[in-house]
Amino acid sequence: MKHLDEYRDPELVSKLAGAIRECATRPWTLMEVCGGQTHNIMKSGLETMLPAGVSLVHGPGCPVCVTPIELIDKAIAIAGCPDVIFTSFGDMLRVPGSRRSLSDAKAEGADVRMVYSPLDAVKIASANPLRQVVFFAVGFETTAPANAMAVWQAARLGAGNFSILVAHVLVPPAMEAILSSPNCRIQGFLAPGHVCTITGFRDYETVAAKYRVPIVVTGFEPVDILEGVLMCVRQLESGRTGVENQYGRAVRREGNLPAQKTVAEIFEVSGRTWRGIGEIPSSGLRLRAEYARFDAEQRFNIDVGRVSEPKECISGLVLQGVKKPFDCPAFGRACTPERPLGAPMVSSEGACAAYYLYAKA
Repeated sequence: MKHLDEYRDPELVSKLAGAIRECATRPWTLMEVCGGQTHNIMKSGLETMLPAGVSLVHGPGCPVCVTPIELIDKAIAIAGCPDVIFTSFGDMLRVPGSRRSLSDAKAEGADVRMVYSPLDAVKIASANPLRQVVFFAVGFETTAPANAMAVWQAARLGAGNFSILVAHVLVPPAMEAILSSPNCRIQGFLAPGHVCTITGFRDYETVAAKYRVPIVVTGFEPVDILEGVLMCVRQLESGRTGVENQYGRAVRREGNLPAQKTVAEIFEVSGRTWRGIGEIPSSGLRLRAEYARFDAEQRFNIDVGRVSEPKECISGLVLQGVKKPFDCPAFGRACTPERPLGAPMVSSEGACAAYYLYAKA
């Protein structure tokens, strides 16, 4: 792999921006799916380097942001049960539910712990056999193998006090939901490189053919992103549609087959509700029947009812690329990283947080 600095080289960045300006003869709207790409676009000022007609909008590629409020409320309720240790990655702790967050629950006495791996949660369960240990399994296809391995390990160890609260979502069905919307204005996609290291990009070929859009699997550094934009614009200008792989140093068409096998053993595809978007068929993962004993939703059977986003929060429109964070009247006023109304303002991959950090007026 080349040294990272090569993908941040200002001279190469400038050349790629110039190539995009020379190539683009018409307006084009592209969506970068991944929140990590959004943050690097804003941090590096890449939008300001594009020609006026080429615009980037931000997609639902932040798994924290699309975790529904009901599931966060359920996580908080489970964390408050007697003899429960609730574990999660740190980026979920401050995401607001309908009234409070996991961080608030911890401050009120719940045993909520940040971990760096789901396998850490399995170790905690083994060390505390008289307590229930729950891991909040949030993420796209990228984190699914580790979460699947945690369930497999718990089964092998006989850790009957371990369970996971599943919030896994899948990228291609979300792209299809966006493309089939009557409000869609997306003409091409920068697909998430980290997801594709696991899944490959065969499923994206189906989406590209069905909706006749170019999709470029793209990395995360400034050179990656601008090269991805250039490849996408070249397809659009020539009337071609298909999948191209800019992130060849990490992604292969077939993806990581052992990781896919592990995920398929533990999980199966299911429908999933996305925060701010709604139900998307076949867009999530759930535990297979033979591993259902590790499903925290079934184990605790807590009903929190239906709740809605705050009326002033437009995060659903931001996640679908219909609006940008600056279009929200609450941005930077009623909604800040310290007091977020919606998940995109508090998540490390959220579009609103990226605008607040790097482009706040």
